[in-house]
Amino acid sequence: MLSRCASGFGAVALAALAKDPAYGLEASARSNALHGLHHNAKAKRVIFLYMDGGPSQIDTFDPKPLLDKFNGKDPAKLFQVEPTQFNNNGTVLASPWKFKPYGESGIPISDLFPHVATCADELAVVRSMVSEFPEHTFANYFLHTGSGLQGRPSMGAWINYGLGSECENLPGFVAINGGLIPPGGLDCFGSGFLPASYQGSVFKPSGTAVANIHPSEATAEIQTSKLNLVKQLDNLALDAFGRPDSLESAIRNYELAYEMQMAVPELMSLDEEPASIRAMYGMDAEYEPTRIYAAECILARRLVERGVRFIELTCPAVGGDRWDQHSQLKEGHENNARAVDQPIAGLLKDLRQRGLLDDTLVVWAGEFGRTPFAQGKDGRDHNPFGFTVWLAGGGVKAGTIYGATDEWGYKAIENRVEVHDLHATILHLLGVDHTRSTFRFGGRDMRLTDVKGHVIDGIIG
Repeated sequence: MLSRCASGFGAVALAALAKDPAYGLEASARSNALHGLHHNAKAKRVIFLYMDGGPSQIDTFDPKPLLDKFNGKDPAKLFQVEPTQFNNNGTVLASPWKFKPYGESGIPISDLFPHVATCADELAVVRSMVSEFPEHTFANYFLHTGSGLQGRPSMGAWINYGLGSECENLPGFVAINGGLIPPGGLDCFGSGFLPASYQGSVFKPSGTAVANIHPSEATAEIQTSKLNLVKQLDNLALDAFGRPDSLESAIRNYELAYEMQMAVPELMSLDEEPASIRAMYGMDAEYEPTRIYAAECILARRLVERGVRFIELTCPAVGGDRWDQHSQLKEGHENNARAVDQPIAGLLKDLRQRGLLDDTLVVWAGEFGRTPFAQGKDGRDHNPFGFTVWLAGGGVKAGTIYGATDEWGYKAIENRVEVHDLHATILHLLGVDHTRSTFRFGGRDMRLTDVKGHVIDGIIG
């Protein structure tokens, strides 16, 4: 028997190794990648730091000294004022924070982000973003899905549809809920018309992360017998109904949920992190929202290490509003920045020291920016005409500034970047041609960038 089977042992071993991402296929059998890479990828995965509400570009990464000179003046006498969300326009409002250049690159960053400022040389700051929508829900759908309408697939779903996941026992797309689900709800993480197995799975950054992760049965044998019965019934249904996507996706999700019973508790063992790492992220901070976001960022790094393809972090509640300061700009922005600043810097530094930042793309973005004039006396209204996002790692040109707004920080005037361009660039860095990653629906080939989008070559390293 040994003589006859000896030549087969190698094939058996090869089959086992091929399913292990450390040795074989980049995407495992569970990934169901639809097309894979179109060109060499610079990044393998994405961490999306979603800044809910729209942080002010002129108070964070786009300094405008002219606002100091004309502080308190009527903006309508200085430039054309577009209709705003609430039409409660006050005077020109200078930034309450000072800017300083940081790093060898000299990127100016405001006092709101003293920790992120230490990572300035990792950033590619895009100052010329624009959006088509001035209202939170539509702008959120647009940022997350490339459409202002509800029901389209999110970029996390598109990325997993095209590339699949490198992880066998965790979802390929995870949204970590720090306390604030974006306006627009769970459809911001949905799969739309793509198969349901590509939708985002919402984790909490503490406790068990997801509900029902521990079996309720008294023994493993009882659970196994139940699952075997479910599998038999599923197979009967597949034979009867012709393998519809809704049923096949549900079966895949059940199978994944079973494997998550072992993976998630181990993933959530944040106490095992060294004290120095926990302190770097801010896990011991006095401010509770900082501790919450620190846990999100550590969890994001742990998900990256396990091969999860797309991870989105939502903001923690800070007792006031999200980054949506229609009044009390100073207090509101300081609270929100205090929550995320140290954890984000800790994440970038930790990814760098572990050798993960080079192939992990980190994206920091809100759905729009804020006006250079006040709403009322001490707030800022929504501004989709020019705002800032930044990217780090994953093949971007670090320590650079791309694009510009006018001297007021109001409208993009140089290298204007649309949301479709941002999506095209993210896909490009992942090795995907956004014009070729399509799905047939409604009589035409649909894609994340619709019929638009250009790669932002100026931020590609």
